[in-house]
Amino acid sequence: MRSLMSAARRGLIAGLALALPALAVAQPAPAAVTAAPASAPVSTAPPPLGNGADNAGMTRPAPAGLYQALGEREGIARIMDDLVNRAMADARIGPIFKDTKAQALKDSLTLQICVLAGGPCVYEGDNMKAAHADFVITKGDFNRLVELLQFAMDGQNVPFTQQNRLLALLAPMHGDVITRR
Repeated sequence: MRSLMSAARRGLIAGLALALPALAVAQPAPAAVTAAPASAPVSTAPPPLGNGADNAGMTRPAPAGLYQALGEREGIARIMDDLVNRAMADARIGPIFKDTKAQALKDSLTLQICVLAGGPCVYEGDNMKAAHADFVITKGDFNRLVELLQFAMDGQNVPFTQQNRLLALLAPMHGDVITRR
């Protein structure tokens, strides 16, 4: 079963190489971000204007239950903390993050994923094209970040099917993130 899962994961990474975005890689100066009140309802309907869904990259409603499957805001924060730590320490893509404020990136990514997953957050960061315009990000860099995101989700015991649901939401952003073809 483990080798089947590994084969499936390799296939997913290869298949998404052309379609997945990096998540706010190395933003030089992340915009201020805020969370909506914790009591705000969670909905899978298209987000209301004002929560930053357009800049977060939302192109369709989140699948029902994804926000909860990711552990809600606290779980998403743990995943993003792990992802950013892994990315900054990674020999291959770490240099992209050399001038990045780690906590600001973690906070911004947490709110972005919260919005994309259907949570009650507000994302006030730049859109993906603007956020990555000043960086040299290759397809290989992008693929490595996707792999690190999967490792971070594994570390939080996010089921494989739920990982795929999140990755599918992120896929439409890849063209705005990869800056060097």
